[in-house]
Amino acid sequence: MSEKIKILYYALWLAHPVLQTVIAIAMLRRGQHREFKYFFAYVVTQILSFAVVFPTYRYYPLAVFYVSWITTAISVALGFKVIHEAFLDVFRPFHTLRDLGTVLFKWAGLVMLLVAGVVSVSTNSSDTPPWVQAITTAQRSVRIIQVGMVLFLLFFARYLGVSRRQHSFGIALGFGTFAVVELTLIASWAGDHLSNLAVNLINMGAYNAALFIWLGYTLAKSPARDAASTLLRPQRWEQSLSDIQHPLPADSLIPMFEGMVDRALSRTRVSPSVTPEVGGAATAARATVVPMSALTISGLVERVGSKR
Repeated sequence: MSEKIKILYYALWLAHPVLQTVIAIAMLRRGQHREFKYFFAYVVTQILSFAVVFPTYRYYPLAVFYVSWITTAISVALGFKVIHEAFLDVFRPFHTLRDLGTVLFKWAGLVMLLVAGVVSVSTNSSDTPPWVQAITTAQRSVRIIQVGMVLFLLFFARYLGVSRRQHSFGIALGFGTFAVVELTLIASWAGDHLSNLAVNLINMGAYNAALFIWLGYTLAKSPARDAASTLLRPQRWEQSLSDIQHPLPADSLIPMFEGMVDRALSRTRVSPSVTPEVGGAATAARATVVPMSALTISGLVERVGSKR
């Protein structure tokens, strides 16, 4: 590594805790650490990780491998929780959809752990320990989820009434941008298109870009979510899920009213057994006809009350 590359390497790396500290202070001053507690915990954890990894890298190079992978595992777990937190903030007006999303996130986390465990057990590489394979698999799975979250917000933000200036959108955007770059770098490194040094430099630069995105959204004022901007489509989704979870009881008044109206309409028809040749019978049939004006709301209410 040349001297210029080394300076660039350390500059990109040292920029991480500086930007993260500014983000943490801004969140504390604006009270955002209470609204996005997992994101705040993620930022603080990254600062503490740097305080442990950097001295280890400088003075204990033999231990930096284990320390860096342990901090990576903690970062992956918190990154998953941060995306879930942003999801809950997006679906805050829709309680049923939010509950369904929480269940899906739990299953996604379980599947991610199962896949990571299977990969770690089935690996035959002598150079990479199984637990490193498990952390790497979980990390890539979280990156894919982060990319999917950003794509979801980009396509469905207008249906949910979510402004792209909201903090939850900025959190997801920062993670998604970094995740796209990191997954691309992994694919390029696996195909021997980039060296380890190039991958590390580009990856650190992409993470700095994500930190700038988070800093900009933290300092900017998030617009209040307008209830009028919530469109009818997610409301229909919400109502449909609510009907599935809480169906109408069998003794509901709606089926009772429908049955009463059907019986009342059937009484207005002339009985088919009556022939028009017989005058007295026809007169009697006309006398049994119930006029529609008699089917008033008050009559229906009295009938309903009498059936209770």
